[in-house]
Amino acid sequence: MMTLKRRQMVRTIGLCAVAVLLFGMTAFGEEESLEGSRPNIIYILADDMGYGDVKCLNPERCKIPTPHMDQIAKEGMIFTDAHTTSSVCTPTRYSILTGRYNWRTHLQKYVLNGFSKPLITPDRLTVPSFLKANGYHTAMIGKWHLGLNIPTTDGKPAAPAKELEVKLGKGSYPPAALSNIDWTGLIEGGPCDLGFDSWFGISASLDMPPYVWIRDKKWMGEGSYVKAFHRPGAASDEFEAIEVLDKLSAETVKYITDYNAEKPFFIYMPLPSPHTPIVPTKKWQGKSGIGSYGDFMMQTDALVGEVVKALEEKGISENTLLIITSDNGCSRAAGFKELESHGHYASAQYRGSKSDLWEGGHRVPFLVKWPAVVKPGSKSHVLTSQLDLLGTCAEILGKKIPHQYGEDTESILPALQGEEVSFSRKGVITHSVSGHFAYREGKWKLLLAYGSGGWTVPKEARAKKEGLPKAQLYDLQADPGEQHNLYTEKPEIAKRLLKQLTKYVEAGASVAGKKSKNDVEKINLWKTKS
Repeated sequence: MMTLKRRQMVRTIGLCAVAVLLFGMTAFGEEESLEGSRPNIIYILADDMGYGDVKCLNPERCKIPTPHMDQIAKEGMIFTDAHTTSSVCTPTRYSILTGRYNWRTHLQKYVLNGFSKPLITPDRLTVPSFLKANGYHTAMIGKWHLGLNIPTTDGKPAAPAKELEVKLGKGSYPPAALSNIDWTGLIEGGPCDLGFDSWFGISASLDMPPYVWIRDKKWMGEGSYVKAFHRPGAASDEFEAIEVLDKLSAETVKYITDYNAEKPFFIYMPLPSPHTPIVPTKKWQGKSGIGSYGDFMMQTDALVGEVVKALEEKGISENTLLIITSDNGCSRAAGFKELESHGHYASAQYRGSKSDLWEGGHRVPFLVKWPAVVKPGSKSHVLTSQLDLLGTCAEILGKKIPHQYGEDTESILPALQGEEVSFSRKGVITHSVSGHFAYREGKWKLLLAYGSGGWTVPKEARAKKEGLPKAQLYDLQADPGEQHNLYTEKPEIAKRLLKQLTKYVEAGASVAGKKSKNDVEKINLWKTKS
């Protein structure tokens, strides 16, 4: 087991190595950059917002008003074929910030929790560390969910006390019984150790303890009582789930309003909504007319509007690159039957939802506004992934990413400029909650699963029992709803796609010129045994 001193030494060496590489990249990696460059960049990441939850993307079957996102689409660009790397949140966030597929790490399935260790290693280049090295102030406001080194009172890994691992009964718990967290200690391995100058937010999802605010590397309170909903855990007096979205909105607006530095800024704003707990404030309750999920979506849309308003009032909207997207598709917790009874389809015309390999699990809203560059009312049908934030930032700034980093990221800047995009990679890979793989190339999509690969029926065991093929192949151009499996009819196409997928997985990189290794020795492509 690595000692604390040893861990600190490894972390220091890793940070120094990144700093040296970034200095070299900044000093000597100059390319031709965008004229009048260095825009402010804001990346708003909703949590479990489906492709069909945004009115302009699903005009006939979206019953939730989203006027602010619709306005961004009207004034900017819609990407119709944008994908997350995973159909659940932790792995998606890893890929956004590193430009690397999540399954190249030890996390081969599922997600982290609020007590987990960091997934991003200290020697890993990130979007904020890259931008910071190139003259940006970097801020994170929102949900992390990528693991932290949480200080403890006993030197053991942070965890809730055993009393909280069983169903809560009547009675109270003294503070000492809530967890072994040292509420006065410094939190390491999080945003402020990975390139962000500041952080205000929460450790993981809104339904994952500890329920205590964090600013930079310190807790803003103590977990002095038990919050009993969904996942019981320590909570502070200052934390109320229903207030979180408004507080994050206020923090972001204040940051923009008060900002007076000469350097541009990058704001990464991962929201906790419309993920569970679905808790719209009183102002929004009943507004949608189709239930609390619709209300929470409306409140999320209103937050986007507040950010846009702040940019306009500050006079910096013209050269601000604003991206609105989601970490995966809509969750079943939204209540699909109730929503559909009102005519609302959260995945639009696509099959599946959060957790799945089908399109509803990972095809997400991706709206971009950048008045100085992006033509109003434009659309891009290019197949892209959220991996491409790092590559796009690099091209905007005219900088090169060191060859051992950003293994899977490309640039979508040409698309933003209304030009054709030419990727060196042939396609994109997606991953389900249980670690099943899918590979998309052009109109063809190969799924290495009997069923959804996630929570939607048929799940793997049932699909296998029903005698369905061990894999699926769809022509998304002719069959966007993934209803006609062509795996047994077109074996030559399935074989070609599997070969390319295997190559990308084993190579450690999917972008030409990149050299790297996966963090694990072997990655199993076929998660369900034949």
